[in-house]
Amino acid sequence: MEERRVRATPGGADDARARRLLYQTLRVPEVGILLALVVAVAVFALVNPSFVAWANIESNVRTIAFIGIVGVGQAMLIIAGEFDLSVGSVAALGAVVAAILMSDHGLPIPLAVIAAVALGLLIGLVNGLLTVKVGLPALIVTLGMLFAARGLAYVISGGTQVYPLPDGVRTLSDRVLGLPMAIWVFVVLALVADVAMRRSGFGRRLYAVGGNREAAQLAGIRADRVKLAAFMLTGALAALAGVLVMAQLGSGDPQIGMNWELAVIAAVVVGGISLRGGVGSIAGALLGVLFLQVVSSGLVVSGVEATLQPVAVGTVMIAALGIDQVRHRRFGG
Repeated sequence: MEERRVRATPGGADDARARRLLYQTLRVPEVGILLALVVAVAVFALVNPSFVAWANIESNVRTIAFIGIVGVGQAMLIIAGEFDLSVGSVAALGAVVAAILMSDHGLPIPLAVIAAVALGLLIGLVNGLLTVKVGLPALIVTLGMLFAARGLAYVISGGTQVYPLPDGVRTLSDRVLGLPMAIWVFVVLALVADVAMRRSGFGRRLYAVGGNREAAQLAGIRADRVKLAAFMLTGALAALAGVLVMAQLGSGDPQIGMNWELAVIAAVVVGGISLRGGVGSIAGALLGVLFLQVVSSGLVVSGVEATLQPVAVGTVMIAALGIDQVRHRRFGG
């Protein structure tokens, strides 16, 4: 008996270590959406192998670059306990303004891009002041800005696309190392934001304010300033994404960014960011963006009728969130 117990001990220790490793892995918040992403890719690849063809992969990555840029700002804002429904309209307004400055007023391309981003920054500041200082609900403020910014984009463009644009605008959509510029902008912004959220004082303040504003203020954190900065950053990134879409289209279209607001919020929430604030990560948010794009693209290549695709996407979103909640309750994290 003693001999059998000694022999069984190493195996039992290995099993215990394996269980601990599995438990610790499943505690990582991003694991749930990552597993859902892997399953989705596998299923759609089996249904139609062209889903994993390079052309389709590149198309998906290019699409998520624009939503992902906006998602970086939205993720930080939601972690701080707020959200912005105007991002799609701000993208359109930024694109139209940049196009008009370049095509009608001959402003150099870099200055036109800076002006568009500055406009997004200003709109974010207005949203933030009305929400944080005046005390109006973010839902009402940013919903109002959604209509105002979109309407202004239609007014100043005359309701039509603004073109032709200078030839140099194409450099904003050129390929670098085989990939469009927007993808590299997205990757750099995502990496910088992820490091900032995990290691910088600003990131820690965002989590603190979103998790418990009163406690953060007692700790000496200026909650109003933190939220204002997050609103401004979200507006600036939305305008930047709009400019990059403009460069790809070759015109300033007032319809750029249509329906982005809900798509971005849905993606970051699916990625594990709580609408209550204080929880989530940039990595999780971007996995959420990628997951929803994979589902949308997979439904197309699988031949699902266009009328059924929104139903399927919504169902998959709810299922993914449900699975992640089960993981969270069972393993924590």
